[in-house]
Amino acid sequence: MDDKAIKLFSAKNLVFIATVMKDGSPQVSPVWANYDDDHILINTAEGRIKHKNILRDPRVAVSVVSHENPLDMTTIRGVVTELIPDYDYTHADKLTQQYMGREKYPFKRADEKRIILKIKPDKVFILPELKIQE
Repeated sequence: MDDKAIKLFSAKNLVFIATVMKDGSPQVSPVWANYDDDHILINTAEGRIKHKNILRDPRVAVSVVSHENPLDMTTIRGVVTELIPDYDYTHADKLTQQYMGREKYPFKRADEKRIILKIKPDKVFILPELKIQE
């Protein structure tokens, strides 16, 4: 993937993932994510709507927008190739450091099991560098 896109996934930028509902309609969720080893990694909990949708149809679209410049963004279409257990919160803790500057994921719930959606990008759309006029 392009260095600009990797940079966006390495910062404190919200990521939006679109999945396909049972009736074919789109569903979008804001999430935390990072990029590692040619894959986008999104952390979520088992049983959430995006998890259920992916079990049925692994195709996704992902968009990441710079919090400093909303014209700096990337959109990706891809496929979830693997669901990885994160029951020990290792990935959730890593994302907490990235997004909050804290060591441990602060939103743990006793009845929740975290998982990682491992996404292989198929199509990557990168906008040219644009700045907001002030």
